[in-house]
Parts: sequence; C-alpha cells; structure tokens
Amino acid sequence: QVQLVESGGDSVQPGGSLRLTCALSGFAYNYYAIGWFRQAPGKEREGLAAIGIMEPAGHVANPVKGRFTISRDNVKNMVYLQMNNLKPSDTALYSCARRSDFVPGTLNPLLIGEYEDWGQGTQVTVSS
Repeated sequence: QVQLVESGGDSVQPGGSLRLTCALSGFAYNYYAIGWFRQAPGKEREGLAAIGIMEPAGHVANPVKGRFTISRDNVKNMVYLQMNNLKPSDTALYSCARRSDFVPGTLNPLLIGEYEDWGQGTQVTVSS
C-alpha cells in the first residue's frame, strides 16, 4: 500500500523554523520524485519544492526560495522540507506527494496535475 505520511507541523512564532518530514512506504522509492505543497484556507494548492531521485538540491519555488529547502534520505525513505524565517502567510496545511521521476527537459517540476498519491498533510501555523 502506497503511503506518504507527513509530520513536523506545529504552531510557531514569526521568524521561527520547522522541519517537515514525508515518510514514504509501499512503493519503489527510487523511481519517484517527491514534492511538497501547501494549501491555506480559501486558497489554491501551491507547489513549494520537489526533488528527484538524483538531485541533491531539488527545485524550490520562487516565493519561498531562500527560506525553504528540500532534501531526501535515501536510506530512511524520507523527504524533508526545512522552513526558516517563517511568516504568518506560511500558515497552511502542508502535504507531500509523489510523481514519476523528472526527466531532462521537465519544464515544471511542481505541476500539481503530475502528482499522484498524496499524504494527509500536517498543519503549520505561524502567529505571534
């Protein structure tokens, strides 16, 4: 059974940091790219970062570049989203999802329609 389970969400003050974890199981991990997304109430789902099998740094969306980084642990089958300098506008439900691994020429690694099998999400709340 394919499973993606997020954890690490919490309530933090502005300027704080969190590391979210996406634990993967039930599928051949080394054939898939993993992406992180978020959705705030009343807003559309937004792509944040994605990482392919052979990518050390992955792709980070411009709105969060410089504050968010993505990484993966191929031994533990986990993908992480490190979030620094959090802002109230970062408040949302954060989810991870899988898609087929990126190929040369992939134009939009964060195209939501390319992702299948989503996790349930973990809530991040940033407020003072």
